[in-house]
Amino acid sequence: MKFEQLGNIKLYNADCMEVMKTFKDKQFSLAIVDPPYGIGLIKTKAGNWGIRKEAKGDMQKDWDFQKPTKQYFDELFRVSKNQIIWGANHFIETLNKNSSCWIVWDKQNGTSYFADSELAYTSFDTAVRNFKMPTVRKDRIHECQKPIELYKWLLDNYAKEGDTILDTHFGSLSIGIACHDLKFDLTAIELDKDYYEMAKKRLINHQKQLTLF
Repeated sequence: MKFEQLGNIKLYNADCMEVMKTFKDKQFSLAIVDPPYGIGLIKTKAGNWGIRKEAKGDMQKDWDFQKPTKQYFDELFRVSKNQIIWGANHFIETLNKNSSCWIVWDKQNGTSYFADSELAYTSFDTAVRNFKMPTVRKDRIHECQKPIELYKWLLDNYAKEGDTILDTHFGSLSIGIACHDLKFDLTAIELDKDYYEMAKKRLINHQKQLTLF
């Protein structure tokens, strides 16, 4: 397990299940998580992304073949007071929770190989909300990289000053940049060492740029 702190952002390079065991009940005000959807999204040695039903010899990353387990959700709900869970429509039977407030991210990508929108379950008792913004293309370090503006919108609408935030699968760490800018304390976990290092560098570069002005 590797732990580092960059300002108000705590980073773990570790298995989120092992890290969450160390947290107290309801330690975090809000968990915003984007676990693997289990749809088989992979990256090849050629740098291409796609969905494959069978593993191929040129596979580099195969993190998206396993859906989160019931044990994962048990821990997530134990350590957080409220939750926003991306991709919950892919594992609603495991999540086993209903909500009046789902979030729809309209990626405005027109006709595409990938979905036009992504859905997130929330524990909030409000109406369905829609956020419109194209998916990230520039400076992408992770295929599932979500816009920083999306996370800022979530924090503006579902968090309040002083809230502590948890992310169990931080990927590109867009949430880290959003929390840094909006001054939320974030604890973020990533298992993959390569993504961890690339995302940490992305956050550090952002923090350095802000100090120049």
